[in-house]
Amino acid sequence: MISGLYLFIVLIALVVIIALAWRFASRRYTIPCPVWMKGLLDTPFTKGMSARTRKTIRQLDLSPGMNVLDAGCGPGRLTLPIAEKVGPHGEVTAIDIQDGMLREAQERARDTHLTNIHFLRIAVGGGKLERNHFDRAVLVTVLGEIPDRLAALQDIFEALKPGGILLVEETILDPHFQTRSTVRKLAGAAGFIEKGFSGNRCSFIFTLEKPSAP
Repeated sequence: MISGLYLFIVLIALVVIIALAWRFASRRYTIPCPVWMKGLLDTPFTKGMSARTRKTIRQLDLSPGMNVLDAGCGPGRLTLPIAEKVGPHGEVTAIDIQDGMLREAQERARDTHLTNIHFLRIAVGGGKLERNHFDRAVLVTVLGEIPDRLAALQDIFEALKPGGILLVEETILDPHFQTRSTVRKLAGAAGFIEKGFSGNRCSFIFTLEKPSAP
């Protein structure tokens, strides 16, 4: 019994050490969630949306015809339901730096016959996004994976139309977790104004607005 408890404590300690090392390294290098861990991100859209995904989609307040940026789309957990919501006259631009994640998202899009998604292998913060183009943008458990977080938020700010909304979601289960105060400070420095907040210190959603032109 004692040896089993000891082993459990050692395993927990190892997990904590690895998470802290990963978090520290991500401040200097881009270390996204590995492709082989994609199944942990959420239930695939083809098997139904989770309550978490439905909540995120609701807070985006989507309408048909909107252009939406999914920054760090991963396997397409949000990409596909967003594409459904904006309809054939809208478009989702899904970007990721990992070919494996993009391939997974593309396969899911084909399986669900969605043709209004544009996939790009680029990093947010690189200045490659079209300016004043998007009505909405999502950055879900991605901000902490980006070494230059302010540059990424400024890039998204420029890519949004005036009055456009960025949704930032964070959960403490993510080793790259960003605190509420950190997100608020970075968003303000990028030019965003806070539109809404839901959740708690350990799991939350910020909705941030690019101010409309005077």
